[in-house]
Amino acid sequence: MAGRPIYDSEGFRNVVEDGKTTGFQFRFKLQYYRGITLSIIRDIKVNIDGEDIPREDVLLTVNGETFTLEECRTVISPLYRWEFGEYATVTVRKEGGLSAGVHHLNVLQHIAPSYMPFPIKAVCEADFEIA
Repeated sequence: MAGRPIYDSEGFRNVVEDGKTTGFQFRFKLQYYRGITLSIIRDIKVNIDGEDIPREDVLLTVNGETFTLEECRTVISPLYRWEFGEYATVTVRKEGGLSAGVHHLNVLQHIAPSYMPFPIKAVCEADFEIA
C-alpha cells in the first residue's frame, strides 16, 4: 500500500504582495491519526535548502484564517481545527521568496496532545520546483 501524500504538489509557490515577492507557501497534511485544535501545535520547524527559517516567520492557515505559531497556542475554537486528511497552508516570510528551480523542504511537525505522555514529532520532506 502506498503512503498517503503529505504535501500538495500544487501547493508550492512564491507569495507576491503588491508586486513584491515576500515569501513562499506550501500545503501539507497533519501527520497524526485525528484532527487537532491548533493549541496543541508546539512548533512547525521549516528548513528550506539547508536554511532554518526563524519560528516568527512561519504562519499557518486553517479554514481561511492565518495564525502565527505563537497565536496557534491559544486557538481552541472548533472553527479552526486542523482535520485529519486536510491540507493546511504554511506561509514562510522570506524576502524575495524562492528562486526558480528545484528546492528541498524539510518540515518538523511538533504537537503535544494532552492525553499523550510525550510530544509527537513528524519529519516531512519533499523536493519541489518553483517555475
